[in-house]
Amino acid sequence: MTTFDDREKGFEAKYALDQEQEFKAVARRNKSLGLWAADKMGLSPESADQYASAVVRADFEQPGEEDVFRKVAGDFKGSGLTVSEGEIRSKMDELMSIAREQIRAGE
Repeated sequence: MTTFDDREKGFEAKYALDQEQEFKAVARRNKSLGLWAADKMGLSPESADQYASAVVRADFEQPGEEDVFRKVAGDFKGSGLTVSEGEIRSKMDELMSIAREQIRAGE
């Protein structure tokens, strides 16, 4: 193999690792978001875990994070809570940063 081939394989491996870490971080963020929303809605610990899993599953409906946002916002509205779009999106951003740090740290 040439140095170029080795470098190409190295880039491919790094890209695959980055994608895997991002997938894990998004799933972790969604679970944390679900737990945060469940707490705001006053769900029991068991129901909170089930709700968090439902938020994680909601992310598989379409590419991007809008499906997760719509689920949480709709559930807040359905439970009679008024939580602004800005608050939800801000919490999503905050939790994504935390999730990425945790994944990179191997937690």
